[in-house]
Amino acid sequence: MVIDKPAGFTSFDVVAKLRGILRERRIGHGGTLDPMATGVLPVFIGRATKAVDLLPLAQKSYTARVKLGIKTDTGDITGSVTERCGAPVDFSLIEAAAREFVGETDQLPPMYSAVKVDGKKLYELARKGKEVARAPRRIEIFSLRLYDFDAAAGEFSFDARCSKGTYIRALNEDMLARAGYVGTLCALRRTASAGYTLADAVTIAEVESAAKAGSAEALLRGVETAFLQYGERVLDENLARLFLSGFQFEAERAKVKDADGVLRLKDENGRFLGLGRSDGEKLVKVAHFLAD
Repeated sequence: MVIDKPAGFTSFDVVAKLRGILRERRIGHGGTLDPMATGVLPVFIGRATKAVDLLPLAQKSYTARVKLGIKTDTGDITGSVTERCGAPVDFSLIEAAAREFVGETDQLPPMYSAVKVDGKKLYELARKGKEVARAPRRIEIFSLRLYDFDAAAGEFSFDARCSKGTYIRALNEDMLARAGYVGTLCALRRTASAGYTLADAVTIAEVESAAKAGSAEALLRGVETAFLQYGERVLDENLARLFLSGFQFEAERAKVKDADGVLRLKDENGRFLGLGRSDGEKLVKVAHFLAD
């Protein structure tokens, strides 16, 4: 199920809410969103929860609105102001700085993040007023478009398409620092994640209404949709049985000798069995999603 997360909810809040609505304890999400942020939050239910740790490294897309002239400790409007700058803004300098961030770059995770250092989540330390050294992480910005600059309001928007693990709050601060300005996010919306978009998403209210009507199942998406970027192979009845039992077998026998990497595996009736990994010599089970 793909949820359009509302502002003010943590990703875990959404999970907790859905557990109550759907009366199902086995629920996990496929990518944390800040409480202020809204948008695409893939949620996995029941046996599909095992998919959370297997998701491909798909690109994510965001739309952000920036308030210029202030910097906060959280990198967004919910934090405490740590710096102010009232200098006139030359938007072309920000646009030029943004272009320098397209491609691979190293990003320092913000203190207000779930990244762990010595077993402690950074945001837990930040809330105690502590700042610790943390290692930069390699990320990639595939596209970055700035637009809708309002000089009077001191605001602009940008769309970013990036790799998993990218912090948009940090990207914004780094981009503005390169241009000689400060600013903080006043809105953030994730428009795509794990191959899903806002067009696939439903609200918590819609889930609740469907559950009351007994039609919540209609809002579910097959777990296979989370893995469509992988190639597909069909196993005959005997191989499907062996796969589900956890046996590995020769790649040639499974007709995957030409494949290398993770594959979506189906039976002859088109039923999604799970994920397998081929090295061209043998096929081994990564996970199956049918009832044991």
